[in-house]
Amino acid sequence: MIHPTTAYIVDAVRTPVGRRGGGLAAVHPLDLGAHVLEALVARTGIDPGAVEDVVFGCLDQIGPQSSDIARNCWLAAGFPEHVPGVTIDRQCGSSQQAVHFAAQGVLSGTQDLVVAGGVQNMSLVPITASTSIGQHIGLPADPYTGSVRWAGRYGGEEISQFRAAELIAERWGISREAMEEFALSSHRRAVAARADGRFKAEIVQYGDVTDDEGPRTDTSLERMASLKPLTPGGRMTAAVSSQISDGAGALLIASERAVREHGLTPRARIHHMSVRGDDPVLMLTAPIPATRHALERSGLTIDDIDLVEINEAFAPVVLAWNRELGADPAKVNVNGGAIALGHPLGASGARLMATLLNALEQTGGRYGLQTMCEGGGQANVTIIERL
Repeated sequence: MIHPTTAYIVDAVRTPVGRRGGGLAAVHPLDLGAHVLEALVARTGIDPGAVEDVVFGCLDQIGPQSSDIARNCWLAAGFPEHVPGVTIDRQCGSSQQAVHFAAQGVLSGTQDLVVAGGVQNMSLVPITASTSIGQHIGLPADPYTGSVRWAGRYGGEEISQFRAAELIAERWGISREAMEEFALSSHRRAVAARADGRFKAEIVQYGDVTDDEGPRTDTSLERMASLKPLTPGGRMTAAVSSQISDGAGALLIASERAVREHGLTPRARIHHMSVRGDDPVLMLTAPIPATRHALERSGLTIDDIDLVEINEAFAPVVLAWNRELGADPAKVNVNGGAIALGHPLGASGARLMATLLNALEQTGGRYGLQTMCEGGGQANVTIIERL
């Protein structure tokens, strides 16, 4: 049933997620973004001139990812110049926030067709490059040093995602062994999903790269146990962390009027969207209060949610969230997560949404919930309803 005050997801596409130094490593970010935009337009049959905005997420907006990459990807795809684009940075949740902004434009009645997505080539532009590059012109290597007001509130606390992951593991009493078992499950689920073709409906082949490159068939608990921790005496290792990756994704968000006038067939509607903040030192805990807030506002319980996609930035993020929310682990990241599939920062929100949408269709589920931890101690939550 079409609702007049609803934002619909018409389609969602993504590139395969390339591993660092892999098949997408040398691809210009504009070409990655243009690739999914072309595929989205081709699959939906929409007139690209009818799109009213392109909202993309991207971090480390320097060099080939600078100067409003959303706009530049659209132009690189050869689409009409009158269509604008805007690039946003809500850290790891950037392209999930792009979906929110697109849907909010539709729900406000000011827009009817908006493209949302994201792009990131972490092989080409290293993680945190936008902060570390400041050292070359005499600036601090982080965003906080020198701020009197920040120091007045948070002192000299180290602000680091790796430290945050360690703190979460310690606070929730999550052992290294439990994290490694979770990471192994992520790889096994992703390998099985890839072999079963469960990602085929969302992936748009790029050159010779046809499938996600991250899932490992040869990993084991023994191999994980042999790795050195990221910090001396710590529990975190590369095996229980998301992979540095390259990729892009895009969704078409439409109003009821656009669905009718353009003859579109929506696949889902956005039931709820919100974003919340938490302690920026712990940084990665915000999905817990954000999910509670979303469920309360939407009138749903965790048991009403058929599938969950929570970004596996680090294993303790998901394990602590699940302990607090009480979700059935069999419903969470059923096709694996970023530990296996990778985390191309600005594109991950779009990747998770594409995977969630397809998984709901494959399983016959009704409600899907997506959330992810973000720098600064933030988290977006989106609940979609399959049509």
